[in-house]
Amino acid sequence: MEKFKVKVLAADKPFYEGECLSLVIPTTRGEYGILAHHCNMLGAIMPGLLRVKLDETHTSYASVSSGVFKVENNEVLLLVDSIERPEEIDINRAKRDADKAKEALLQKMARQEYYSTQIRLARAINRLKVKSNITNNINH
Repeated sequence: MEKFKVKVLAADKPFYEGECLSLVIPTTRGEYGILAHHCNMLGAIMPGLLRVKLDETHTSYASVSSGVFKVENNEVLLLVDSIERPEEIDINRAKRDADKAKEALLQKMARQEYYSTQIRLARAINRLKVKSNITNNINH
């Protein structure tokens, strides 16, 4: 399997820059896989689990929020609002964030506020899923 260049950047920090064998990105149409020499394209990233296969035995996982990606000339660029490795996720904080967002959705609010709150809820739920799934898979 051939490697290709990838750069993953969040609004507040770089996550990874280097080579990998494959990427699996959460998109509006489900999980999208990218290998070397993929056709050029642009796409939207949804909150979900990002998988970066670094080599035959190592895969890096992360919880990503919404963003965009570009594939061009055997290089991939991902720009996301936020990104966290499973070990960086504070499960109690994520639960509190999800509870606050659920409570806020029950309140009357402007449309923009409502959509912003839905995004916060999706991010919190995704963080909980990633932390739970990756931790459970590592421990079993």
